[in-house]
Amino acid sequence: FLLVVAMIVVGGLTRLTDSGLSITEWKPLLGALPPMHDASWQAEFAKYQAIPEYQLQNKGMTLEGFKSIYWWEWGHRQLGRLIGLVWFVGFLGFALARQIPPGWTGRLLLLGALGGAQGAIGWWMVSSGLTGTMLDVASYRLAVHLGLAFVILGFIAWYVFLLGRSEAELMTARRGREAKLFSLSTGLMHFAFLQILLGALVAGIDAGRAFPTWPLMNGQFFPADAFYVPDGNGGTLPVWHAFFENNGLVQFMHRMSGYLLFIFGVVVWLRGRKSSYQATRAAFHAVMAMLLVQMVLGIVTALTAAHVHVAITHQIGAVILWVLILRARHLSQYPIAGSIREGTA
Repeated sequence: FLLVVAMIVVGGLTRLTDSGLSITEWKPLLGALPPMHDASWQAEFAKYQAIPEYQLQNKGMTLEGFKSIYWWEWGHRQLGRLIGLVWFVGFLGFALARQIPPGWTGRLLLLGALGGAQGAIGWWMVSSGLTGTMLDVASYRLAVHLGLAFVILGFIAWYVFLLGRSEAELMTARRGREAKLFSLSTGLMHFAFLQILLGALVAGIDAGRAFPTWPLMNGQFFPADAFYVPDGNGGTLPVWHAFFENNGLVQFMHRMSGYLLFIFGVVVWLRGRKSSYQATRAAFHAVMAMLLVQMVLGIVTALTAAHVHVAITHQIGAVILWVLILRARHLSQYPIAGSIREGTA
């Protein structure tokens, strides 16, 4: 769980520092070793100099400058290898020791399969920025990559919550499930996931740096030229491209979705604070508090034109909010009965 959180943070920093295209090949095994001498560094730099990002944006970059972005991407990929190794050693060790609980083998294999798919999707994402006139990876591929990272983190968190209590405790707790609250928190989970995907689209085209004003977008509620996307040849691309590639429209969608998510979050919190269980009430209070913090972070991110430190804090906030929503949802399904005598009811 902690490694995947670290992976999301390092991935965000890799994007914010424009380092994601510095390694132009995918070598799952051999790529674990970085360049070891000057000739190797020059060879890697030559490969980078052949892609559009260098030719159209970073022309004249020095070898030292290249190394600074190379290490970010190398570290990101290396962390992915470490996560795969931790999963493999852990799964194999518990399997050989026959300590995997009944019914859990498939669930734990799912994590490994999703991790492997994530590596392939990561390369699919990077490859989109290596040809043509692309200066960055395709935003929709970045959204798929980040979305799957949150799916993996969500599964791990849910598994941690389940394994934290015995099967007997969970069966007993399920009898007291609050179905309506569970349904509402499930809706909030899906809404938050949509907002995370929209945030990835914003990051993918650097839309967060385009409108450093709030509440209006450069003096307008709806940005000008929201459906305009040039094709690079003096013409324009079809309107649907704007939903992925127009800075104004993408940021507008992220802002509006954020407002709606906050409003829905308040509705869910108002229901959650009436729960019969103290632990569940506390969980929804935590969600509401983090939702407020995350909204403020989003506004500050826009006002600072996505300053690296603020933007990565905003992404970390998304991780925290995501896990808190899952925790509140879990407690709606498996509430913890308190004691009136001990003051925990």
